[in-house]
Amino acid sequence: MQRLTSLFALILSVFWGALSTEAQVNVTLEHNNLTRDGLYIDPGFTLANAANLTRDLNFDGTISGNVYAQPLYIEGGPDGRAKVIVVTELNNAYALDAVNGSVIWQRTDLGTPFPTTAPCSNISPRGITGTPVVDLGSRSLFFDAVITPDGTTQKHYIFSLNVDTGVTNPGWPIDVDATVSYNGTVFGSTIQHQRAGLGLVNGSVYVQ
Repeated sequence: MQRLTSLFALILSVFWGALSTEAQVNVTLEHNNLTRDGLYIDPGFTLANAANLTRDLNFDGTISGNVYAQPLYIEGGPDGRAKVIVVTELNNAYALDAVNGSVIWQRTDLGTPFPTTAPCSNISPRGITGTPVVDLGSRSLFFDAVITPDGTTQKHYIFSLNVDTGVTNPGWPIDVDATVSYNGTVFGSTIQHQRAGLGLVNGSVYVQ
């Protein structure tokens, strides 16, 4: 079990202290922009607010599995609770209450992660590695998960969950091996990884 305490507590103390209750700050993809340059600017992060940064000891988010993906921050749901979205290498997905870290919803039934000792991978087991993306219009969370149905076969599945409830959206997940081919070449999960953050452009989700 891991506890997400210091980083989120520090960040969220700035959010809640600096922004009005009407303002919304959503981090829907890796680095919160498609340029992948590691920089995004939030109005809550000013020098004055940073000087008063303190750790919120009431935030205590407990999850299971290693985290390689950037957690996301989503507001504006029907329940009115801001959420920290976290996915792990055990193929677990969580929505944690952004105020105190309690679990709003969790999915631990997304498939068995693949145990690997491959020389080109330092992650074992391998589950959800790339940062998900959220489409706020449909309130949908998308991510790639590596699963194994039998302990030997490796599969890439693309999932879509309702970001507010964790329920799987109709028509998902997608078995990439069964649906993706190009000029007669079929996608093979055995030799593929998925580390880059997913992108959302003009209503299409990009996984690389």
